Amino acid sequence: MARGLRRLTRPGVAWAALAALAAALSLLVAAAEAAGLPATEALAWRREAPAQLWRCWSAALVHFSTWHLGANLAGVLLLGALGWQARLPVQATAAWALAWPTTHALLWLAARPHHYLGLSGVLHAGVAVAAVTLLLRAAPGWRGLGAGLGLALLAKVILEAPWRGAVQASADWDFPVAVGAHAAGVVAGAASAALLLAIHARWAAAVSPRR
Repeated sequence: MARGLRRLTRPGVAWAALAALAAALSLLVAAAEAAGLPATEALAWRREAPAQLWRCWSAALVHFSTWHLGANLAGVLLLGALGWQARLPVQATAAWALAWPTTHALLWLAARPHHYLGLSGVLHAGVAVAAVTLLLRAAPGWRGLGAGLGLALLAKVILEAPWRGAVQASADWDFPVAVGAHAAGVVAGAASAALLLAIHARWAAAVSPRR
């Protein structure tokens, strides 16, 4: 047990584990839905159920269709591979985990959607966490990647124009896309990363030996 916990603190390991957990739980929920269990009804985020806080976590695990699930699984596996390759620290993983429910909680600030499901908001949060973390790296190459990710994410949100409507029709999907959740994920991810990395930096400075 102790050895396993120590392994999770290694750069990149916890991040990849969280990505794998999101993928595995999404597949498990899809299997439950296929077996006839009312997973969507029980797990999706719903505006009229603010007291059912578990939905801020479970909403990411339910999907409209196999195509929706497959696209999000591809995204979370790519994001997991990025974190593994970039050796993102455990603080970044904690920020991504914090941004998961925060992304869905932020949906209450908009008039819509009335319900939400899928991993896309959490994926946008993860990319934002990765971008902020890499921007703070000392190595110029990693900082460049972080800047590129951040600019691409910002451009995507601007092009989606969530201020025109948090839920929008899309020719690429057979259901309305909650672009507001994408924007919420970016805000939640960037804020969580900045907060936890700053806390870690201050803690590291406080416990480091004075010269």
